[in-house]
Amino acid sequence: MKAFYFLVALLALSSSVAFAHDPNPLQDFCVAINDTKVFVNGRLCKDPKLVNANDFFFQGLGPGNTSNPIGSIVTPVWVNQLPGLNTLGVSVARIDFAPKGLNPPHNHPRSSELLIVLEGTLYAGFVSSNQDNNRLFAKVLKKGDIFVFPTGLIHFQLNVGHGGAVAIAAFGSQFPGITTIGNTVFGSNPSISLEVLTKAFHVDEDIIKYLQKQPWFNNT
Repeated sequence: MKAFYFLVALLALSSSVAFAHDPNPLQDFCVAINDTKVFVNGRLCKDPKLVNANDFFFQGLGPGNTSNPIGSIVTPVWVNQLPGLNTLGVSVARIDFAPKGLNPPHNHPRSSELLIVLEGTLYAGFVSSNQDNNRLFAKVLKKGDIFVFPTGLIHFQLNVGHGGAVAIAAFGSQFPGITTIGNTVFGSNPSISLEVLTKAFHVDEDIIKYLQKQPWFNNT
């Protein structure tokens, strides 16, 4: 019986590890289609006989418009933009920065991120969880540098160079998701209770009301 319970525990652990991120595909490809009548954890598959090269092709990952309040823009190439990514467990995004542009503190709930700087100089970092005493891990990154942000941890990038900057982000999910901290806390609909926010941030109601009135920008 001990051997039996050990085997069950081992199988459970193996399953939890295998499905920590997007599950592995069981076929060559599963090109995503939209179906508003059916909801699944992922996307439904196009008939394989109807799949063609365009389902695996994305054109125009060019410069994004950074003329917005934060001076950066993310151009995602996730499953919504490239249906052929469905079930493959990978995706990318391009991030353009104006001088002093910021990709605000945010996280990706379903994926880690590997950031590659193509042009410019970025100050980038992430903060560990409460269990690790919220330590900041940050570096100044230059052209050709790579930095990794672990799954679910809050991270950011700031352009500290004299000109624009460009980076490519690679993800271990077809749809990593994004939660921008300021937008979520102060721009929720409906608004979070003033009592909650004043106690959480140790400030008075006027500051919270001011922050809630700001036009929080979603750059993806």
